[in-house]
Amino acid sequence: MVNMPEIDAVDLFCGVGGLTCGVKRAGINVVAGYDIDPASRFAYEENNGSKFILKDIKDLDDDEVGKLYPRHEGAFRLLMGCAPCQPFSSYNRMPREAKSRVEKMGLLAYFGKQVRNVEPDIVSMENVPQLAKEPVFEDFVNLLEGSGYNVSWQVVYAPKYGVPQNRKRLILLASRLGPIELLPPEFEDPESYPTVRDAIGSLPRISAGATCPSDNLHRARRLSDLNLKRIRNSNPGGTWLDWVESLRPAAYRKATGATYRSVYGRLRWDKPSSTITTQFIGYGSGRFGHPEQDRALSLREGALLQTFPLDYKFIDPSVQKYAVQPIAVQIGNAVPVKLGEVIGKSIVEHVKSSTS
Repeated sequence: MVNMPEIDAVDLFCGVGGLTCGVKRAGINVVAGYDIDPASRFAYEENNGSKFILKDIKDLDDDEVGKLYPRHEGAFRLLMGCAPCQPFSSYNRMPREAKSRVEKMGLLAYFGKQVRNVEPDIVSMENVPQLAKEPVFEDFVNLLEGSGYNVSWQVVYAPKYGVPQNRKRLILLASRLGPIELLPPEFEDPESYPTVRDAIGSLPRISAGATCPSDNLHRARRLSDLNLKRIRNSNPGGTWLDWVESLRPAAYRKATGATYRSVYGRLRWDKPSSTITTQFIGYGSGRFGHPEQDRALSLREGALLQTFPLDYKFIDPSVQKYAVQPIAVQIGNAVPVKLGEVIGKSIVEHVKSSTS
């Protein structure tokens, strides 16, 4: 029997800890995470027991990250992260030349700089599939291969790996120990994919604008009278075309509006959800209507569809009131925990086979 290898990790762009939580489940020790959002500190540290470092990756000293890894013989070093994916996402409507988009697209190059500085044994990077078409991704792969890493990457369909949402992600693994691959999917048959019901079906009922007394994250946004009428006339898996014309937004009555059929939609109980974005708490922002309750998804439901544990804490108990949208952004931006766990298990199995 091969003993569990010692693997220490640092998580760049850690957010509230979706990737960290996942790889820790696989048995990897995550020493610290970096992020520029101070509001992510509580959730990251409270749930993972790892150090949160508030700092922009562009401002890191050359030897800073390397010093975080424990100095003990036989341990392997993993550098991992998900650079902000909005610049590459198909949901992004910002012009490519916009300054903020250009700056974020360059963050992967800074990730590469840290690979050169730290020289970890293994590198893991997760992002949206569209990244594979960008020159910055080709540069990143070339840097890894030129530095002696075996590189593999693929676009995965999240339900095949236990994530109950219609989501595709690019996952890259690189190792100096030898060829490395992501583990094969757990679910191949679409009938076996995890569903909305599996993830959120057991939660208490709440109404629009209400908060569950036993879980202050199970909170749904209030709906206008018009949107209440709309959702009451919506069928699971249907579109706003199911409504009488008087309920349809004016823009969608035009021929050009016919393509926006995923907004104002209800989810279906026995299918994966739509991709959880930072806007999942808005009924008009996508197919984020609850399958049967007249409201959009709650924060807790979004977190569960992102495969965060039910007891994952996002809000400091000392905070009596909090804004909903910033928490939704944190949840929507996170790496699904289950994908993080698959990445972690793939790395553990790789190290075992490479050192046995």
